[in-house]
Amino acid sequence: MFKNVRRALLGLALAFTAHAALADYPDRPITLIVPWAPGGSTDILGRAIGDQLAKSMGQPVVVDNRAGASGNIGSAAVAKAKPDGYTLLIGSMSTHAMNPALMASMPFRGSDDFTPIALVANVINTMVVNPSVPAKNLKEFIAYAKAHPGKLAYASAGAGSTNHLSAEMFMKAAGIEMLHVPYKGGSPAVLATVSNETQVLFSAGTQTLPHVKAGKLRLLAVTEATRSKLLPDVPTASEALPGYEMGVWYAVFGPAGMPRELVQRLNAEINKALALPEMRARMDAIGVDLVISKPEQLARQLKSDTERYGKVIKDLSIKLD
Repeated sequence: MFKNVRRALLGLALAFTAHAALADYPDRPITLIVPWAPGGSTDILGRAIGDQLAKSMGQPVVVDNRAGASGNIGSAAVAKAKPDGYTLLIGSMSTHAMNPALMASMPFRGSDDFTPIALVANVINTMVVNPSVPAKNLKEFIAYAKAHPGKLAYASAGAGSTNHLSAEMFMKAAGIEMLHVPYKGGSPAVLATVSNETQVLFSAGTQTLPHVKAGKLRLLAVTEATRSKLLPDVPTASEALPGYEMGVWYAVFGPAGMPRELVQRLNAEINKALALPEMRARMDAIGVDLVISKPEQLARQLKSDTERYGKVIKDLSIKLD
C-alpha cells in the first residue's frame, strides 16, 4: 500500500513539474532545424514561420540548416532530441513519407520517432521545360518525347528526391524515356534546366516560377490532383495523364513523446502565424499554399502518403544505398 501511495505522489509531482515547465515555455531560444541547404522552399518557409514564432512567443527561433542524406541528417537530430519543445523540425513529404521506403537503412524509425505538430503548407509542384523544347503543352511534350526516346534529360535535386520520383512516375504513366541527371540540391537542378544542360524539371514553384516569369523556363503543368488556386489557368498533369499525381507538403514535427499540452500550444502558435495576412501574401507570391491544421490531420496525411509512396517506390524499383 505504501508503495502505491508513493507512486501516486511521484506521479503527481511529475505532473506538477511538467505543468510548471509548460507554463514557463519557452524560457530560452527554440531551434528549428531545416534538413536542407539554405535558399530552398523548406528554408524559406521555415525562416518565415520562425520569425513569427519569435515575435509571438517572446524567444528567438534559431533556424539551423543541417543538410545531407536526403534530409535524414537534420531529421535524425530532431528524433534524438529531448521532447521539450526546444528542438523542432520542418519536415516534408520526402523526409517522412518517401525516405523510409527509399533507403535500406534509416537513422530513425520513420514516424514513430516524431510528434506531429502541424501541417503547414502545400507547395505547388511544377513541370517545366527549357524553351528549346518544342512543346507548348503536355500532350505535345509527350508526343515529342515518344518521337525522341532518351533525347531529353531531366534534372533532380538528387536520387530519391521529390524531383526524381515525380519524373519517374511521369515517365511510367506517359510511356516515355528520359535521362536522369541528379544534382546536389534544387538550385543547381533549376540552373541546369535554365541553361539547357537538362531540358525538363519537376520542382517546387518557389524555385521555378521566377524563371517562368522571366521567360527562361516554360511551365507545362502542375502535378497536384487539382488546379492550384494560385495558378488557376495552369492545367494539372492528370488532365493529360489520368491518375498521375504528386503533391508536396511541409510540416512541423518534434521528437516523439512531447506532452500534449505543449503540442497544442505550438500548433496554436504556428496556426496564428500562418493566418497573418502578410504571411499569406508573402507565401502566395512564391507558390506556397499555407494550411491551418490540427496535429491529427498531419498524422493522417503522413500515414496515407507513407503507404502510397511506399507502394509507388516499390513498383518503380527505386532504392538508395
